[in-house]
Order: sequence, then structure tokens, then C-alpha cells
Amino acid sequence: MENATIWKILGIIAIILLVAFGRKRNAVWGGFTIGIVIGFIIAMFSVFRGNGFDWYMIGKGAVSGTMVGFIGESLGKVSDLIKRK
Repeated sequence: MENATIWKILGIIAIILLVAFGRKRNAVWGGFTIGIVIGFIIAMFSVFRGNGFDWYMIGKGAVSGTMVGFIGESLGKVSDLIKRK
């Protein structure tokens, strides 16, 4: 049950990040999109193994992709800040 709680907290943080970065083209939304695609591919492997389609895996992929996108976006902003100085 602890694992589900962690993913719920990370999911809430991911939703906040998606709202904060708006609907503009940036790394957060790109990571979210790629995360959904990778989660879907992993869920399809689960179907072929006979475990059924795992929607939870798509959510995990979306949350993970959003977090990776936020890290990428943050590194880009830090890089711009360092270039200015």
C-alpha cells in the first residue's frame, strides 16, 4: 500500500507541474507525452504475457516522464542563468 501512496503523491506533484507550465511547448509536456507512450508500450507487453492491460503502468509512465521533463526544463533554466553571468 505504501507504493500506491507514493505514486499518488508524485501524481499530484506532476499535475501541479503540468498546470504550472501551462500548455506551451516545453520539456514538461514533452516528458508527459513520451511517458504515456512508453507506459502504453510496457502495458502492451503485460497483455502479451497474459497479465491483462495495466492502466496503472500508463499513469506511472506519465508521472515519471513529467518529472524527467521538469528536471530537463530546470537544467535548461539553470544553464541560461549561468550563461548570463
